[in-house]
Parts: sequence; structure tokens; C-alpha cells
Amino acid sequence: MNLLSVGASYRTASVGTLEQLAIAESDIPVMLQRLVAQPYIGEAVVLSTCNRVEVYAAVTGFHGGLGDVCSVVADHSGVAAGDLAGHLYVHYDEAAVRHLFRVSSGLDSMVVGEAQILGQLRDAYHAATEADTAGRLLHELMQQALRVGKRAHAETGIDRAGQSVVTAALDLAGDHFPDGVEGRTALIVGAGAMGALSLATLTRAGVGPLRITNRSAARADRLAEAYGATPVPYADLDEALADVDIVVTATAAPDPVLTRDRLAAVLARRAGTQPLVVLDLAVPRDVATDAAELPGVVVIDIDGLASGRRSTPAAAETAAVEQIVAAEVEHFLAWLRGADIAPTVAALRTRADEVVAAELAKLTSRRPEFTAEQRADVSRTLHRVVQQLLHSPTVRVRQLAAEPGGDQYAALLRELFDLDVPLATQADAVPEIGGTS
Repeated sequence: MNLLSVGASYRTASVGTLEQLAIAESDIPVMLQRLVAQPYIGEAVVLSTCNRVEVYAAVTGFHGGLGDVCSVVADHSGVAAGDLAGHLYVHYDEAAVRHLFRVSSGLDSMVVGEAQILGQLRDAYHAATEADTAGRLLHELMQQALRVGKRAHAETGIDRAGQSVVTAALDLAGDHFPDGVEGRTALIVGAGAMGALSLATLTRAGVGPLRITNRSAARADRLAEAYGATPVPYADLDEALADVDIVVTATAAPDPVLTRDRLAAVLARRAGTQPLVVLDLAVPRDVATDAAELPGVVVIDIDGLASGRRSTPAAAETAAVEQIVAAEVEHFLAWLRGADIAPTVAALRTRADEVVAAELAKLTSRRPEFTAEQRADVSRTLHRVVQQLLHSPTVRVRQLAAEPGGDQYAALLRELFDLDVPLATQADAVPEIGGTS
């Protein structure tokens, strides 16, 4: 099996394209099953966030695997594969490992160093585990990716005191208030993970009073109590919109929550000339595209964040994380090379055991006078001789296989000893490299 990653992010696609590609949480299990049902895909993990959609797969061939992934993604999104081609990036084997580790460490994020991607990646991995689409290869890859992300945040200052898409959006929102955002009233629409992050971020920034609303009142009530905000019944959304300066919306609704007509009616009820600043952090978008044209409304969405990024961690911090990523990539590749040699070594030892057994059978037939004890002594002696002969070569070949270019040793052993090692056996015999993150 080889590793393949195919995806689109804020770097390669507009928010409109990401909306088409976005995979709802409820759809991910079905998506995973469709992926592993393809002829070239053996394992799959799907990562879908507000600014990226990626598929990680274990495939039996590059072109076949790529075709299978693109076919499933195109069918799910309703966009022809040819139209998607200009927005997709593709990474294979070592490049796929490096890309995932850069994602997990926050180096590839819109806000460099943000930690939310770790939770999103963990959720993607757990979804694949529950759907039984992550086999031994992707289990190890995802577990190590989570460890890489933790190392990056623990050993460097890459996260810059909790930078996130919310802090970046709030920074841009400050341009529309003469005295900044502190003391401005705000409403959070949506009580998921992004809603909770928004409440925490706005609280730290001194924004308030804060209100929160959600279709499920219980979730909004819990977050409101945790952060000292006021819960608002979802039926009173329009009234709440007319009475705040900032709106942060991050629901999982398939269609816009804030339509042009709704916002126009809200603006008619607002007092003063201060614009309503809406931070739309949802994909698909919560604010209808034509609503942003209304005078008196300022919409900051994922596209606006991508073009308005202002600050990044110091070069020394990103360089330190790049070093961590490089070292961890080599660690994983060494494990991967060792994984290829393990079933071959096992097959060699099995072949040796078969030869010993055959020779013992011949000896027993020629020397029927041997007692059971004598036959056992001869058997133990022969096995010790074989084990001693194979010990040093097999230890050394494992060491050599873990080095760059070491994948040739498994092939050489199979050729020299005429060993038949089925691909399924090779995939099943992958050794452990660490515990679950």
C-alpha cells in the first residue's frame, strides 16, 4: 500500500468552491465507505474543516488511487472532476506524510500555528476508526500526525498565545470600529466547537456583553453558562441581530442562515449608523452572497481572512516546527521501510522451518530406531543451527531496510530465496511505532 492525499484548501480554492466540496459531519461515514469500496483504495480518512477538505488514502497504485478519490469527491460535490482539477493538490508517499504533518502542526493553516486543526484531525481519525476505514497504515500515520502537532505546540511558540481564525477575523473586524472591538456587543450563532472557541476568544478580547443562540437551546445554554454569556432563543434571532455590533456565525446549516431579506429587515430596525459586522466562519457560508452587498453590513468570511492575514509567528518559531516535521517524517518513513521487510523476514524464517521439518521427516523414516527423546534432541539442534545462521542477517537487514533506500532489501530477499509474500500479508504485518494519541 502507498499513501495518497488529495485535497483543496484556502490556498487553492475560493470559499465558493470549498462550499461545494465541504462534507457535512453526518455524511462522512457514507463518504468513507464509498472511498474504501473503490478498487484501488484500501483505507481512507476524510478531513473537512472551514478552510480545507482532504482525503488521505492507502492505495495500491498512484493513478488508480487518484482516479478513485477524484471520482468519489466529484460525485459527492456535484462538480465534474475536470472542473475540480485546478483546485486540487495531490501528495504521494513521502510528500503525503510531510503534508499531513505540516497540517497537524499548524504550518499549513490560514492562521499559522492555530491549534484547532489538531481537534479537527482527531475527529477525522475517530470517524474513520468508527467506520472501520482506517487500517494499520493510516492508524499509524494519524497517530503520529497527532503527536507531531502536540510536539509543535509544546516545544515551540508557534501558536502565539492562541491564534485562531476567530482572532484573525476579530482583528479585521476592529478596522470598522473607531475604538476597536473592546466593549462591543456580540452575538454568536451556533454552539458547536467554533461557537465555543468564538465565545472564549471574544471574552479574552474584552468584547461584550455576549449572547449566543443555537437551534438546540440546551447546547447554547451550556456554553452561555460556561462563559457568562446570555442565551437567546433561536426564534428571537432577528431581534438579537438588531441589537448587537458584531455577529459571529458558525453553524453547520446547509443553506444560508442570514439571507439578504433577513439582514435587510434587521438593518431597518437598527439604531445609529454603525455597521453590523458579521464574521462568517462557516463552510458552507451562513451569510448569503448577495447579503454582503447591503449597505450597513460588513461581512468577513474565509475568503476575506485568506486575503487579510496580517501576522505570522516569528521565523525562528516556524523554522523550529519545520525541523520537528522533517525529523518526524524521517521517523515515519523509517518505520514504513521496516514495515516492508517484516513479512519478508517472517517468510524467510517460515521457509527455514519448513526445510528443517522436511529433513527431520526424512531422517525419522530412515532411522525408525530413534526414540522420541532422540528425535526431539535432533530437532532442537537443527532449529538452533538455523536460528543462529539467520539471526545476524535478519537483524542487519532490518537495520538496513530502515535507512533511506532500504526498500530494496525486501525485494532482494524475496528474489534470492524465492519467497512468495502476498501483498495482503505485507499490509497486515506492519509493526507498531507508538501508542494512540
